Amino acid sequence: MNEITLLAVSKTFGPEAVIEALGAGQSAFGENYVQEGVEKVLAVRGLLPPGAAPVVWHCIGPLQSNKTRLVASHFDWVQSVDRIKIAQRLSEQRPAGLPPLQVCIQVNADGGASKSGVSPQDLPGLAEMVAGLPGLRLRGLMSIPDPVEGEEAQRAVFLRVRDLFEALRARGHDLDTLSMGMSDDLEPAIAAGSTLVRVGRAIFGSRG
Repeated sequence: MNEITLLAVSKTFGPEAVIEALGAGQSAFGENYVQEGVEKVLAVRGLLPPGAAPVVWHCIGPLQSNKTRLVASHFDWVQSVDRIKIAQRLSEQRPAGLPPLQVCIQVNADGGASKSGVSPQDLPGLAEMVAGLPGLRLRGLMSIPDPVEGEEAQRAVFLRVRDLFEALRARGHDLDTLSMGMSDDLEPAIAAGSTLVRVGRAIFGSRG
């Protein structure tokens, strides 16, 4: 778990910004809003020359039931699965000609009441169910903790997620992805074992 993947969060930036980042060697992009993301996926596909390396698209925002078909059809990854109903719909709606949808379960490790994410106590059961769905492949966990002051406090929250990740691995789940850290807290996230950081502002600049 030494390699760290940089996920460029391209929400609100146009297809041209994605093409520019691709030219600089970036290949994985994250979208928070499904409709905007699908339009960008299609636009970028139309702009790429024949034979270009594939772009890997991650859905990283909260996912509602009425958007699962779009995500299952156009994205490669979903990092924000936090309930079985969403996972079942993604599995059923994944087109047969595509590989399984790569999935992270979003966990609410610090107990924020208004946030998305499954609770730590409900995580093992959800992981078992998601891992058994034919259209999905469970890859790991994702978390977006509430902001806290100081790198040590940030790292402590990320270590809780790492512990949950390792506990699932100990139960036999073949996991390799720990999606933690954004522009403001990526260093403590990496110190805690993150394998994927989600960065937007540091790549594309400030959003308008």
